[in-house]
Amino acid sequence: MEFIYSILILGIPFSISLLLASLGEMYNQRAGIFNLGCEGIMSMGAFIGFLVPFLMGGGGAYPWYGNVLGIVASLVIGALLGLFFAVVVVTFKAPQGIAGIGLQMFGVGVAGTLFRHFVGGIASISGIHALPIPLLSKIPLLGNLFFNHNPLVYIALLLVPLSSFVLNRTSWGLKVRACGTTPRAADSVGINVNKIRYQSLVLGGALAGMAGAYLSLCQVKMFADTLISGRGFIAVALVYFGKWTPWGILWGSLLFSLTQVLQLKIQTMGINVPYEFAVMLPYVLVILVLAFSRKSKHLSPMALGIAFDRENRL
Repeated sequence: MEFIYSILILGIPFSISLLLASLGEMYNQRAGIFNLGCEGIMSMGAFIGFLVPFLMGGGGAYPWYGNVLGIVASLVIGALLGLFFAVVVVTFKAPQGIAGIGLQMFGVGVAGTLFRHFVGGIASISGIHALPIPLLSKIPLLGNLFFNHNPLVYIALLLVPLSSFVLNRTSWGLKVRACGTTPRAADSVGINVNKIRYQSLVLGGALAGMAGAYLSLCQVKMFADTLISGRGFIAVALVYFGKWTPWGILWGSLLFSLTQVLQLKIQTMGINVPYEFAVMLPYVLVILVLAFSRKSKHLSPMALGIAFDRENRL
């Protein structure tokens, strides 16, 4: 029981960066845009989120709002990269897969280059610490499990029901889903498809930027070239795993993160298994679940990956 409890305590904060990035990618794909550049946006968000408090004092005493400014900066840089991607694939109609890979390489490369220029080497910051919720954090077992985390954990978890409401209960959400499913029909009733796709990519980019900042500000409190380590691509896979729904993405993020914590526990328990097999475990699980998951009524957006041209009726 104690072993399972320890995995759960670590698994929830481990899942937050994936949850934020996957929710952002969900908005992209619901609008019909396939963004493989999530990894690059997360890298830039992680670096900018780290850089702001680092320049304000680093590991020493710096104003509390340094961390807030870091989060805001990560949101801004993520939104700008989402806007840049929108110009490339929505306005100029570049192939989305190739453009996404280019954005991924651009983000990772620029983040690493700027890190070596402004920081130069390994450096840490005090970062954002846990903020226990009064009274609720004192509940036996459940208090420490759900109500003793840093503020970004609470924000990310609240974004799940909020995203579900936005997509299913608001006119903007209906427009997003229409643009990803039948953009021609959406255009015929006066919806500006390209505008909605721009908005979705900016929102998705902002969430991916914050996902990166969560890693550098809350989880490891530092930045390195390998900090993201494929999480952007896992986030894309989790959108498929979650059937393009916020709640499905939440469970997928938790499943992957719990498996990741389990493989870390296996390595520390002294089990005579090559550590490479333990490291593979979360990724193999995602592949197996995606391969063998049953078809559901939640189908992928039919116009996913297809550029919209209102002048071309073919």
